[in-house]
Amino acid sequence: MPRGRSATYDDQRELILAQAAQLFARRGYPATSMNQVAEACNLSKATLYHYYKDKSSLLISIAETHVSKLAALVAEEEAQPSTDEERLRRFIYRIVEEYAGAQDAHRVLTDDVRFLEDEDRERVLDQERAVVAGFARAVSALRPGAPSDELAKPLTMLLFGMINWMFTWMKPGGRLDHAAIAPIVADLFLGGVGAVKLPPAPPSQSAKESG
Repeated sequence: MPRGRSATYDDQRELILAQAAQLFARRGYPATSMNQVAEACNLSKATLYHYYKDKSSLLISIAETHVSKLAALVAEEEAQPSTDEERLRRFIYRIVEEYAGAQDAHRVLTDDVRFLEDEDRERVLDQERAVVAGFARAVSALRPGAPSDELAKPLTMLLFGMINWMFTWMKPGGRLDHAAIAPIVADLFLGGVGAVKLPPAPPSQSAKESG
């Protein structure tokens, strides 16, 4: 009889993916070895291969897991009853929230998908396209001429340009965290610079500044 998986099998896989994503994001996919991933996970190389057969399978899992969450987010929000502006705001808030906990995976998705085999890369890119298409529908719904708005996708890519690279300049523990920056992105995109307001400081920070 084949031996069943242990109760911690999925948890261990997630830990491996998180450590691999961190290494790929910091060192680059080509420069990272399976030995380094095993060491980061405090596993033997043989144990690592029990979970993932090679480095490519790690990259596929990181990219697909991340982009699948984004696609599910879009599908969930499109199914919710809301006004057109509320829907786009929710898209922005939720994707910024998702990025906050997945910065390494997002960097891997952005930088390293090009190293995948053609079939695997296209599968990941198809899901990315579905995410972009969902945002473009939300953008188009706010513009005259929907749903055949030719500017919907370019505007969507400009929106992603604001969101996708926040991890390069946001400081951990800074005045503006992901929860604070999400409405700023939405206000800037929907209303222009004049619509943006600095959110109130968290209570702990306000007390520190006034003390």
